[in-house]
Amino acid sequence: MPVHYARRLTGRQREAGGNRQLGMMLACVAGAANAGGYVAVHRYTSHMTGIVSGMADDLAAGAFELVAGGFGALAAFVAGAACCALIVNYARRRALHSVYALPLLLEALLLLSFGVLGTRLASVEVLIVPATVTLLCFMMGLQNAVITKVSNAEIRTTHITGVMTDIGIELGKALYPNTHDLAGAPVRANRDRLRLLAALALCFFAGGVAGALGFARLGYAATVPLAMVLVLLAIVPVLDDLRRVPAQ
Repeated sequence: MPVHYARRLTGRQREAGGNRQLGMMLACVAGAANAGGYVAVHRYTSHMTGIVSGMADDLAAGAFELVAGGFGALAAFVAGAACCALIVNYARRRALHSVYALPLLLEALLLLSFGVLGTRLASVEVLIVPATVTLLCFMMGLQNAVITKVSNAEIRTTHITGVMTDIGIELGKALYPNTHDLAGAPVRANRDRLRLLAALALCFFAGGVAGALGFARLGYAATVPLAMVLVLLAIVPVLDDLRRVPAQ
């Protein structure tokens, strides 16, 4: 990946084009991790709506152990987002180039940890499921918070509900039958935003297919290329900061 392009994607200086391209890449990674995690432990870990709904169902059915598991997943997602906020604000106050790259580098390390953990504990289901679900939920919270901060809450990458809702809104605007005899400005769809939303959904889907196939054929080793993508995205701003450190 060219150095200047990597800086454009994850460096401190932001622009709309870089945000969009970073969002699409992270949507691929999120889709792959989510689908791959399902293949590995039969749990989806990116959308908290399903987890909270499942907790409500389990509570109504008296399955308190499952409720506790769902609460742990929810807490891990929130903790991941909080961790991102801590890292980003720490880096901002020190004017680091890697303000957004550091959380992605941490996510890469966590992905590799997920692979190692899965390889070591794959035969111990009572441990592998809660450990990997917690780790993946933390990663999803971390990543979603990164792109939220980068794009000022305009882009989400770890779940598709909001993306599809916004696609429907823009399609509704595009289909609106404007007439000349009504007061006010005509209704117009934001076609640039519609293209971005469609691209995010497609990237998430493509990443999901790649992740499911990768985990089915390679097992936990499929985490390595995902982690390498994140490292390539994050490494240039991190190295820029290291070069600023005076030699002792």
